Amino acid sequence: MKFQYLLGLAMLCAQLTFAQENKPGEPQGERFTVSGYIKDASTGEELIYANVHQKEWNLGVTSNIYGFYSLTLPPGQHIIEFSYLGYEPFLQTIQLYSNQELNIELQPESAQLQEIVVKGEAENEAVESIKMSRIDLPVTQLKKLPALFGEPDLIKTIQTLPGVASAGEGTSSFFVRGGSADQNLVLIDEAPVYELSHLFGLASIFNADIIKNAELYKGGIPAKFGGRLSSLLEVSTRDGNAKEFEGSAALGMLAAKATLEGPLVKDKASFIVAGRRSYVDLFMKLNEDTKEDAIQFYDLNLKFNFKSNNRNRFFLAGYRGRDIFKIGDDFQMDWGNSTVTFRWNHLFNDRLFSNLSLIYSNFDYRLEDTSDDEGFVWKANQEEVSLKEDFTYFVNPKVTFKAGYHGIYRIFQPGIITPTVATSIFERTSLQKQFALDHGIYAGFEHRISERLAVEYGLRFTIFQNIGSGTVFEYADAQDNIEISIIDSTQYGSFDNIKTFTNFEPRFSARYKLGSNQAIKASYQRMVQYIHLISNSTVPIPFNTWAPSSPYLTPQLADQVAVGYFQNFRDNSYEFSVEAFYKKANDITEFADNAQIFFNQNLATEFRQGELESYGVEFYLKKNKGRLKGFTSYTWSKAETTIPTVNNDRPFPANHDRRHNFNLALTYELDDRWEVSTNFNYATGRPITLPTGKYEFDNYKLDLFSGRNGYRLPDFHRLDIAATFNSRKNASRKVKRTMVFGIYNVYNRKNPFTIYTRVKQDEEGNIVGNGTEKEARLIYLFSILPYGTLNLKF
Repeated sequence: MKFQYLLGLAMLCAQLTFAQENKPGEPQGERFTVSGYIKDASTGEELIYANVHQKEWNLGVTSNIYGFYSLTLPPGQHIIEFSYLGYEPFLQTIQLYSNQELNIELQPESAQLQEIVVKGEAENEAVESIKMSRIDLPVTQLKKLPALFGEPDLIKTIQTLPGVASAGEGTSSFFVRGGSADQNLVLIDEAPVYELSHLFGLASIFNADIIKNAELYKGGIPAKFGGRLSSLLEVSTRDGNAKEFEGSAALGMLAAKATLEGPLVKDKASFIVAGRRSYVDLFMKLNEDTKEDAIQFYDLNLKFNFKSNNRNRFFLAGYRGRDIFKIGDDFQMDWGNSTVTFRWNHLFNDRLFSNLSLIYSNFDYRLEDTSDDEGFVWKANQEEVSLKEDFTYFVNPKVTFKAGYHGIYRIFQPGIITPTVATSIFERTSLQKQFALDHGIYAGFEHRISERLAVEYGLRFTIFQNIGSGTVFEYADAQDNIEISIIDSTQYGSFDNIKTFTNFEPRFSARYKLGSNQAIKASYQRMVQYIHLISNSTVPIPFNTWAPSSPYLTPQLADQVAVGYFQNFRDNSYEFSVEAFYKKANDITEFADNAQIFFNQNLATEFRQGELESYGVEFYLKKNKGRLKGFTSYTWSKAETTIPTVNNDRPFPANHDRRHNFNLALTYELDDRWEVSTNFNYATGRPITLPTGKYEFDNYKLDLFSGRNGYRLPDFHRLDIAATFNSRKNASRKVKRTMVFGIYNVYNRKNPFTIYTRVKQDEEGNIVGNGTEKEARLIYLFSILPYGTLNLKF
């Protein structure tokens, strides 16, 4: 009730403050609102960020992420233009003497042109928008670029963007502006996912056939979002064709997939279902040596939506993904994400839009050994249930007010081991469950002050409670992980408060137009992260767990500032931008040298927290029109970490510090049926810790290591090419075929995945000399790899 009261008071203040703003020559007095949804006329899908423009007074708005728009104008006759890149613009004349509801369906341009759309927004959006450090990811372009095994991969595309680094080949981790992989908030239909990879990183969990929209924020993150330090990746799936039934299927080297969608009630309710499954395990069954083994993944996306009337829309979305790795009948491990999102869009009136979401997310993994002497099952999971309410109030065409609340109940189960046979060497052991309540309240404005100047500002207030039930130990020295001494303990009951943290998180972005096609932008953000990844590896693996902020683990906090120059030229055919950023993060979570984090009952003694400083400059050039499309990017950046007691208290390069990153992605349309594409990637080798010598202690010979991350792997570079063939649609069978052929790693570069040391051996594996001499060995994943994929749409 207090929140509702404050929200109403804030909207009233906004109305009184901004309602009287008028452009020179614009009529004074009463205002009326025209509002509604903008859709694709062929499918009924809502169009995100479509443009609504009243030309006479040069007043305009864009539809929100749910396709809703609201435009307040003086009474009288108005000609309003609705437009969206890749669709025919539509002009509507209205007589506005009262509030009106106006839903619009835009017709796609010719099928040929629609297939090569880069993004659905204004052509000069990069200049006009207040937002900076944000990139929309074009799904149509994603499907045409070369990909490992021919499987279009959203995460692999993200790894090529400016300000984003990869851990290396065959991984689905990405690192944004010096942050680590666990500092990225990744949402699918508003639900967080914790593991992004299938087959240990060969593919990501996102099926490109069901993605409607994907946005990556590297900075300037709105106050609506919080919980991670570095970035936000927001993925929305398609709602399903509300006009007619259609489907698609694809067969590649790695996996097969199918999609079916259609109306449940035409123009009122629809569904979409998409499934994908790898079939490496099917080929393994053909080999006598591997027929009892299995390596596979699957995922399933479901979505239903129902429109009861123009003021109420309901959505139910679900995702389930799983990886299975099996060695005979003796050992199996599996892991995956499950999410469910229920969403209710409600219009209180023509200017007040509400989105209420109930969200469930679970990531779990399981290991099982069935041998007679070691039989056990190990289970762990990270689970959360959340309630989210977001309000958008369209004060006038120049001012939008947003506010909301997000509450999360978190459960952390780091591990349970259960013996499965009487002769097992294991006993039932359970690491202590942990619980938390996470609250966030925010409010913010988007304000177009003049034709040149526009700002977005907001404040987020967060409360994080580490709660019971549980036991908290007191250590004589919590930084001593060798001789652990527990001097006391405190028992907490269910929902008892153990430790509470609060933080204010201000956000600010500004855009100043230098001309019709040039702008400078700036942003500042403070982000706080209350949950911590328990891992001491560079690349997160599926068997990592998370922990809440607690008496021994302080929340991580980061401040980031960024400035940039943006320009479109040649009739918006090209977009250019350059951004510089500086980030300072405190209480970054690391672990002590030689930390033992595997099933450690006293993990609190292994935590070490310190500082991270990163800065850099990012260049981005994108071509949107013509037969040749694509982008190129270059990033120079530096990320350095300082952790007390780690590396002798000296700064060291962050695990993901890559000074130079260059990427090129191009597609070229040869004719109406053939397209060719290419990728080229270059990056400085990532830091690594290696032994530099040996020493003897108490008759033991031990490795002497360099400083933390004192060496680097060789530089990474790779060239890929692909060709796409589009068949003409068969009028009788109504089936369209698309075939993709490609070569991954054209010049057969052996890019290092990692380096390890071993006792020196000859070519036959025999130890050389007395076994004291060591050698470094390079592990790489992929040599040259041709592939092909067949796609059918009906």
